[in-house]
Amino acid sequence: MKILVKNISGTNCACDALILPFVEGDSEFYKEFGTAFQKQIRKAFSKEFHGKRNELLLMPAPEGIKPERILLVGLGKKKEVSAENIRQAGGKAAAHLCGQGMKKIAVSTTLISSLKLPLVNLVEGALLGLYTFNRYRKEKNSKKVESITILSKSSKRLADELKWTRTVISSVYFARDLINTPSNDMTPSDLANAAVSLRQKNLSVKVMEKKDAEKLGMGAYLSVAKGSKEPPKFIVLEYKGSKGKPLALIGKSITFDSGGISLKPSDGMEKMKYDMAGGAAVLGVIKAASALKLPVNLIGILPATENLPGGSATKPGDIARSITGKTVEIINTDAEGRLVVADAIGYAKRFKPKAIIDIATLTGACSVALGNEAIAMMGNDRKLLDKIKKSADNTYERVWEMPLLDEYKEYIKSDVADVKNTGGKSGSLVTAAYFLYEFAEKTPWVHLDIAGTAWVEKDKPYIPKGASGICVRLIMDLIKNWK
Repeated sequence: MKILVKNISGTNCACDALILPFVEGDSEFYKEFGTAFQKQIRKAFSKEFHGKRNELLLMPAPEGIKPERILLVGLGKKKEVSAENIRQAGGKAAAHLCGQGMKKIAVSTTLISSLKLPLVNLVEGALLGLYTFNRYRKEKNSKKVESITILSKSSKRLADELKWTRTVISSVYFARDLINTPSNDMTPSDLANAAVSLRQKNLSVKVMEKKDAEKLGMGAYLSVAKGSKEPPKFIVLEYKGSKGKPLALIGKSITFDSGGISLKPSDGMEKMKYDMAGGAAVLGVIKAASALKLPVNLIGILPATENLPGGSATKPGDIARSITGKTVEIINTDAEGRLVVADAIGYAKRFKPKAIIDIATLTGACSVALGNEAIAMMGNDRKLLDKIKKSADNTYERVWEMPLLDEYKEYIKSDVADVKNTGGKSGSLVTAAYFLYEFAEKTPWVHLDIAGTAWVEKDKPYIPKGASGICVRLIMDLIKNWK
């Protein structure tokens, strides 16, 4: 798709549809379109359009101007318009026009500029909202937007913002594609191949096999893989863009989670292909960072495996020894994510990172606590938590900090091992994180539980139903603004 910047008026822009943002109750903003159009807009405001948030109205363009159609899109009340309002408006407008078969669309930025808000957020929302997953459809969706024209003065800043946005969203698409792919085509080996495809001069990829993990003593990780015929793949990516300590990113990568012997209910189990969403997000971040040649060092770790109830599967009550030497009593085989992430944390510490961030669809309790609107965040480093919170607000991939109280250690105390992998239903969101804390210890570390946000059940303004690709934009913003 082409993204063009043209310093012309909306009346002179030849396109299938021109997007005109409006704030609530103000029909008089676009006076350059002439009195006939003003009359048409006032009529619309008196009946079917009021400028409310994400409200849309497509109408024929008046005679004498070059756009064929005009799409009115509401931003809400003027005093309440934010970057997120604009992002959502872009997503709603672009998806609607694409559905109507519009190929060449343009957007007036005069209102957004007058509000002193970033123009790029509208393009960001539009691109995110235009995502489709058609790999398995016999009849492909032929409706595609070919170009978006931004009516604005060109500048280096805008060009840089557009480059960043396009690159990051391409990586969001990459992550969404991986997550949406069913597990028969997204095995640990397939995920490893996706990682290997990112290799380039500044990015190395190492795929460790089962025997390698055994030599390293990754008993917690391998305990999850025992029930599957698919070989586990412990995937390590190293992006070198500067000197200094790396930031380690760990993504839970269970390519299908049946629960193992502690079998999940069948209802909704088909969505357990998304249990590798954390790993997909990590790949997306490293793909974007490498493409942008960011001056940072990153380690990406994806402990990939399936969790199935085969004849050799781990049983409740079994004990596994982790890479750190710490033993784990496995109470519930469906609490497997923390086992693979624990060994990944232990491995990451070998790089002496400045910080570790793990991204994981870790607990159903996350959805119970926060619904599908926020990422649960826990960690042991105040500065890192605050940095992530700021980036979460910037990207609207919101986080909500939960406590890591010392008392939670008692919840996961085992009678026969160093720790057990679940403390039961009470406090299960935070005790899962505390389990990981036992392995992070003093290394600066934050855990992001994306179980409630990695998959959406119905279309959102710029997130179509299915995989959200969450945390790619958040972590990229964190890297961009790291100080």
